[in-house]
Amino acid sequence: MFGSLGFTEILVIFLIALIVFGPRKLPELGKSLGRGLAEFKKASNELKRTWEDEVRAEDEKIRELTSASPAPPPTDRDGHIVN
Repeated sequence: MFGSLGFTEILVIFLIALIVFGPRKLPELGKSLGRGLAEFKKASNELKRTWEDEVRAEDEKIRELTSASPAPPPTDRDGHIVN
């Protein structure tokens, strides 16, 4: 979950935060951080969903354009158009 951070590193970060913010502010800070991360994750998921919808719409548009184009004219074995 924390990538390459081990228990010792997390403990040191917690102790520094405890010293800087104090024991009364730390739970409030944790809640705020949790809410912020949840909002970030929600926004990221929404952006991903929007991106996928746009890509899907563009693919459908390309399929419609290519299927609506007329068939190429008949050619001989050398690639010359046959009338």
